[in-house]
Amino acid sequence: MEKIAILIFADSAHVEGLGRVANAFVLGDEAVENGDKLRIIFQGAGTKWIGELEKEDHKLHEPYMKLKKYIEVCPFCARAFGVIQHAEKAGLRFADEYKDHPSVRNMLAEGYHVLVY
Repeated sequence: MEKIAILIFADSAHVEGLGRVANAFVLGDEAVENGDKLRIIFQGAGTKWIGELEKEDHKLHEPYMKLKKYIEVCPFCARAFGVIQHAEKAGLRFADEYKDHPSVRNMLAEGYHVLVY
């Protein structure tokens, strides 16, 4: 069993961001299938994805819903980008271990492989 943390910084305003999120979800799906411990954390401009992914007609809605229980959001970044209400409405957990951000240092200390999309 591996420990995998996927950090998604890709902005929803750029088409390449869609590919990054899609590929992050493919890795997440593979991790779940193999029984790995998984965290998917939306940070920075990546927090803007939550409102989009919650829409049932979004092309990544289905994989998002499949992985939703593994998804967390940086509360500092969600507030900074004005999308905190989307994360709250979606019922996602906030990753706020260090100064209102996820602690990447702790993830590394706990043996997580940290990947950035």
